[in-house]
Amino acid sequence: MSTSTNETISKDMFELVEVNHEDADVIEKPQLSFMQDAWLRLRKNKAAIASLIILILLIIMAAIGPSLSKYDPYTQDSSRINLPPRIPGIEKLGIFDGTQEIAGKKVNVYEQKHIKDYYWFGTDSLGRDLFSRVWQGTRVSLYIAFLAALIDMVIGVTYGLISGYKGGQVDNVMQRIVEILYGVPNLIVVILMLLIFAPGILSITVAMVTTGWLGMSRVVRGQVLKLKNMEYVLAAKTLGASNTRILFKHLLPNLAGVIIINTMFTIPTAIFFEAFLSFIGIGLQAPKASLGTLIQDGYQTFQFLPFQLWIPAAVICILLIAFNLLGDGLRDAFDPKMRD
Repeated sequence: MSTSTNETISKDMFELVEVNHEDADVIEKPQLSFMQDAWLRLRKNKAAIASLIILILLIIMAAIGPSLSKYDPYTQDSSRINLPPRIPGIEKLGIFDGTQEIAGKKVNVYEQKHIKDYYWFGTDSLGRDLFSRVWQGTRVSLYIAFLAALIDMVIGVTYGLISGYKGGQVDNVMQRIVEILYGVPNLIVVILMLLIFAPGILSITVAMVTTGWLGMSRVVRGQVLKLKNMEYVLAAKTLGASNTRILFKHLLPNLAGVIIINTMFTIPTAIFFEAFLSFIGIGLQAPKASLGTLIQDGYQTFQFLPFQLWIPAAVICILLIAFNLLGDGLRDAFDPKMRD
């Protein structure tokens, strides 16, 4: 059974809604800059955020760690050599309690030597406090790493910008220079620097200045070659903008993501490079402390005093892993194709 109703629709059934045309195009959600958008995506990467927190803590400890200990990192004490780690409070749990296995027996070295002080990371073969030396060494390694990053950002970015933007014969000459320097290994450069300078931070710094910026310059050059023919660059040229303004006002901001990512991967490479040089004996020399020299010292007594190797090795491993994880997170955050 069906019923049909004929209802008339009158004008009184409608209500006229007034529209403010000025508010029609208003975006309610706040606009985000490129960096803000990248930060929002980086925050979702738990590994990158955890690595960032760990790196901040390690940098703080490198800055204030040697001051937290009442022992100088370079003061020797023959009566306190090779003491195992001993930490107040934790020693009651049976770990880091100052005990060491000697001739198959577990011996409390502190009681044996009548020492009431606490050495959180123990001491080395010369009686120096390892806690202050580890953080002093971390400070030196981070200094070299951030110096390498600064060299990359200053020399490499500038060189790549000029080479890619000028193009033609200028680019050919500049790239031939890069290829010649690329053919010389970093280790050979460091050995040559040792003929001029004494082993230490200065020789490592000069070696990094010589060849460390090559990778960054190539990456920046490739990006500039791709961007220099974009519409906004051509518009800036048409409006009479100088080459310097185009390079540093228009091109450089669009390369910020690439530069930051490559810098983050440069830092762990520099840390490992310094540690390797110090380990083989052509980097920093005693009594100066770096993570490489501490690992080299601990390697000699690893079978009997493993803590002298494990502690600096653990710090350098955490640094390398954290920087690499943070670099991976930044790469995903700055990539415009990585959308959730």
